[in-house]
Amino acid sequence: MIDFEAARTAMVDRQVRPSDVTSFSIIDAMLSVPRERFVPSALRSVCHAGDDLPLGGGRVLLDPRVFAKMVDAADIADDDLVLDLGCGMGYSSAVLARLAAAVIAVESDPGLAKQAVETLSALEVDNAMVETGPLAEGAAAHAPYNVIFINGAIETLPDGLIAQLRMGGRLVAIESRGAAGRCCVWTRGALGMTPRRAFDALAPLLPGFGRAPAFEF
Repeated sequence: MIDFEAARTAMVDRQVRPSDVTSFSIIDAMLSVPRERFVPSALRSVCHAGDDLPLGGGRVLLDPRVFAKMVDAADIADDDLVLDLGCGMGYSSAVLARLAAAVIAVESDPGLAKQAVETLSALEVDNAMVETGPLAEGAAAHAPYNVIFINGAIETLPDGLIAQLRMGGRLVAIESRGAAGRCCVWTRGALGMTPRRAFDALAPLLPGFGRAPAFEF
């Protein structure tokens, strides 16, 4: 029998804290949310290891270290409304819900979205809701958001998604640059989106965020 509580503690002590994530609220959230409930049952024994975990359909649950550093870079306040894009089976939403006032999660895969709804409900995470739809379209009905958190890599930022971010709000994602990548925080201002590099990271490209292929003669 696996001691999942001990595994979560080891994950935080060996991966999160050494990565300069020192926020008590983030550490407490990652110690409290049962990560093993948000992955396929066959992967529960390895879900606290330092790797992306496949959820099916090319989607992953982000490496704990990368995820924690992204959350830290988002600088979420307890009165923030957060849009969580690509929530998978709901782990990111559960963690973000412990930091923010409310979380609107969007998942394009109906099967993953259904599991996210069921698990969040079972764990009584009552300040997060899940919608099914294209990730790049966001959830305009609930905008504007203080933070938009994207669980994966992007090549472009759709204008319609930017419009859902409150002025002064932050958007956090991994910017894909071919074989390289970096986590960036974009802040929306009067002159547009201003990026700030947070750290180097890689993640699978999310559907809807790829750059349109260039036309060739």
